[in-house]
Amino acid sequence: MIGMLPMFVLKFFDKDLIAKTMVAKDFNDTIDVWIEGLNRYSFNELIAKPIPGRWSLGQIYMHVMQESGFFFTQIVICASNDENAEERMNSDAREMFLNNGFPDQEIEGPPSNALVRQPESKEYLVNAFAELRNRIGEMAQLISMSQFNGKTRHPGLGFFSADDWFQFTEMHCRHHLRQKARIEKALAEGRNHLQA
Repeated sequence: MIGMLPMFVLKFFDKDLIAKTMVAKDFNDTIDVWIEGLNRYSFNELIAKPIPGRWSLGQIYMHVMQESGFFFTQIVICASNDENAEERMNSDAREMFLNNGFPDQEIEGPPSNALVRQPESKEYLVNAFAELRNRIGEMAQLISMSQFNGKTRHPGLGFFSADDWFQFTEMHCRHHLRQKARIEKALAEGRNHLQA
């Protein structure tokens, strides 16, 4: 709704509120892409690994879901106290936030990424991503109502506030859409090869 207002009206709104509303909308749009993607694949396709040594689509969904849960926990912590309020993110993080996205490159994750499990069913992913979408609204509301300015440490990027974690979660989800597209392409090539 805010995005549809004329610019002369927008100047009377709180710029932070507008930015938060836009991030929440972007986040919902990003999660909708993930949810819609589930409709295109069978469970067997979701757990197939068409690129040797890489994740399946299902494992990417699991990773996005698990990491988002961790990031949301950080939001709750930041929104409940003022600890580390004076700490800062590092220069790599500042650049990511200024660009509102991860660098367009494959990023080597921590060794724990090798432990990402396959989903137990397609329905599990459908339900988990529906819940994730619901939590986006809960987190946005928590941030907007919080009077605290706490920060927690990201393992490689310095300290993030609740707002930062919210935006970072959306950027992380969007970043993995690139990886998802590479796997989808490999799945399609595999299907085409079998049909030839």
